[in-house]
Amino acid sequence: MTTDLPPALSALLKEQGADAARVLLIPAALSDGRWWSARELVRSTGVAHRVVAATLDALGDELERDGDRVRPRDPSRYAPLAERPRLADPVGHLLAPHAAAEAELERLVAGAPAARADLDHVAASARTALRRAVFLGARFDLDGARLLCVGDHDLTSLALTLVHPGAEAVVVDIDERMLAYIDAAADRLGLKVRCHFADLRLGLPPAVRSGSDLVFTDPPYTPEGVELFVRRGLEGLAEPRTARVLVAYGASETTPALAARTQERLTRLNLAVEAIWPDFNHYLGAEAIGAASDLYVLRATARTPVGDGGGRAGSRSRAAARIYSQGVNARESADALTAGTAPLVWAGTAPDAFVGAWPEAALPEGANRVPLAAWLSAPVPAGHAVVDLTAGGEALTERVLLAAPAAELSVVVGSRAPQVRDEAGQAALRRVAGPDRTVRFARGVPDPRRTVVRVGAAAPGPGVADDAGAWLARHVRERAHGSVAAALREGLIRAAAGLGAPVNKKWARTRVAAAAPWLSGHTLMDLPLHRLLELDAVASRLAGELPGAH
Repeated sequence: MTTDLPPALSALLKEQGADAARVLLIPAALSDGRWWSARELVRSTGVAHRVVAATLDALGDELERDGDRVRPRDPSRYAPLAERPRLADPVGHLLAPHAAAEAELERLVAGAPAARADLDHVAASARTALRRAVFLGARFDLDGARLLCVGDHDLTSLALTLVHPGAEAVVVDIDERMLAYIDAAADRLGLKVRCHFADLRLGLPPAVRSGSDLVFTDPPYTPEGVELFVRRGLEGLAEPRTARVLVAYGASETTPALAARTQERLTRLNLAVEAIWPDFNHYLGAEAIGAASDLYVLRATARTPVGDGGGRAGSRSRAAARIYSQGVNARESADALTAGTAPLVWAGTAPDAFVGAWPEAALPEGANRVPLAAWLSAPVPAGHAVVDLTAGGEALTERVLLAAPAAELSVVVGSRAPQVRDEAGQAALRRVAGPDRTVRFARGVPDPRRTVVRVGAAAPGPGVADDAGAWLARHVRERAHGSVAAALREGLIRAAAGLGAPVNKKWARTRVAAAAPWLSGHTLMDLPLHRLLELDAVASRLAGELPGAH
């Protein structure tokens, strides 16, 4: 059959050698006689866009063309190619019983927040999410198991718990929109999914470490991104000896060196590759890699670094932050905001701590520099701390305010950051800071691309007798690194005593669990923002239930 093809296509097949079978998938698809765009061919065949385009060029006058669509003049000529043997789908025969779950996933994927290019988002299809869940259930015992999703733009957590109600999923992500969407869907469907906010470049939230049986991640497709997300997954394993880390990763067949560099990173972690399922994952985009990626099943060995020592970044350097392929966090991105900046001038109290990866030119001589990760976990005492979040760290703005409620702060962010670019974002940031702190926004100072958020130290707040709800909310904010549920329980007990109507621990525990069942295992530093913004209302409601409040 291949000898009867157009000369240009035959030459292309010869150039591809044994891998010509992938090229033949394209005329095989065209044999159905309908109109195809290049993008549709990519998604149908899993062949990289560059190869699809070269194949269509090689077919030349064999094709009719209508704008960006093509179809063969003689579809029957390519019909034998459609009969070539294909590798079986490893889970295709298991999908039929899950039609209802797939229909729900179709709705969930369609309604999900738009992809963010700066986070290398490309949405997987609903069928892919379903296939992941079915694969996990066929390969592993999921009864009572916990899956850690290191990032979950593809809604794998929802797919797993839809198909396997006996399992639970924990999601760690930096995208607040996705955390809110997954939480709302899980609540509506009654699924066992818990969401935590985290910038994975700084580590996993404490409650998530060493607690999961399996890990799934579809990381940024840079060597640095894959390694970091896998390291965080390893930190989350309860028993590395029996656990597995599943990774969706793809590279174009035209760039094998990139795949080799990524696989080298996994080898450095001393991970055993149990399996690689080619083209397992399919996407609504990513045509450069064939709109598909492979599924890796990895297993830790005795030499695999796990736990905090396996990947905690003691500081978030600008180089370490560059794990994405696009935006300010991209490896190739120049730091357009702070590089080469002259020393900054600050109104009010002179800064005595500079937090983050400040360039030398922006700091006074002898400045006290503090790594962002260290400061977030244990803020150093400072009269005025200045925090740089311009190198892709804007998502941490709320946590910076919460980490040091007693300090005067200046937080420098890009002026397009959602927390500062409009009144809605600024209002939400003021709510996070709390009514006892002043928050001002200095736009264009000293650079129009940056906004300085100036936050005053907390002023004395109301006492229990004055406003028990406001007192309780402040009590929780002052304990950002501890358990939120425990802070609420302790605060209720202290508030009740202050009102002259003591309550016991059981009473407080029952009230907190009923008012906010989603709080378990959270600190304010990893509580998703949509939940964090509910806390004042929760505190007010709990205060209203105190025996001495009426």
